[in-house]
Amino acid sequence: CHLIFVTGSGFKSVKPYRSGYFGTSIKLQSGYTAGVNTAFYVEAHPGNHDEVDIEFLGKTFDEPYTLQTNVYIRGSGDGRIIGREMKFHLWFDPTKNFHHYAIIWNPRELIFLVDDVPIRRYARKSAATFPLRPMWVYGSIWDASAWATDDGKYKADYRYQPFVATYKNFKAMGCTAYAPRWCRAATASPYRSGGMTRQQYSAMRWVQRNHMVYNYCWDSSRDRSLTPECRM
Repeated sequence: CHLIFVTGSGFKSVKPYRSGYFGTSIKLQSGYTAGVNTAFYVEAHPGNHDEVDIEFLGKTFDEPYTLQTNVYIRGSGDGRIIGREMKFHLWFDPTKNFHHYAIIWNPRELIFLVDDVPIRRYARKSAATFPLRPMWVYGSIWDASAWATDDGKYKADYRYQPFVATYKNFKAMGCTAYAPRWCRAATASPYRSGGMTRQQYSAMRWVQRNHMVYNYCWDSSRDRSLTPECRM
């Protein structure tokens, strides 16, 4: 899938899922892409705002891309949309080659992967802090100048258009919203019990120790009463 940026462009899965493995290979554009958001994500029907994101935040010439993972949950009754961001500078240049980015979502956990390496695990600690409604799979590129690069300091500059995102090797495997209840949810583990292996946990710790640049749970400016999972 080759997407050329006008005001926004994207794709959507035909069916919604209630769990699964969702992945795609992406090659990003080099040069100045500030203000441009290139995303691969799953989202519930618009308005419910259960959403799980892998987003590349556009960059200036001399900065690396930031990969942002985010989890939104709506339905706890508070009526507010709260982001749960973790950000990374990758250990490779994502403009040189295609790399595979994926989300595993099942009733116990969310796992974000880059080239099959787990970079983040978001566990279900309560129904109020975990996305549980059926979600569609999306890819998109759009103008997010208000916030995407240094909190909106640098905007999309259309002198550098077209802005292009190239996707291939798309995978969506799992239990659709219409599958029988006995459909087995996807996991990152070779074991039927799910979870991650010791080697996967070790790889994730290496990524977070060396390449993570922001964790919402460590941000003292955030209202932690809105993210109770950070205290659990």
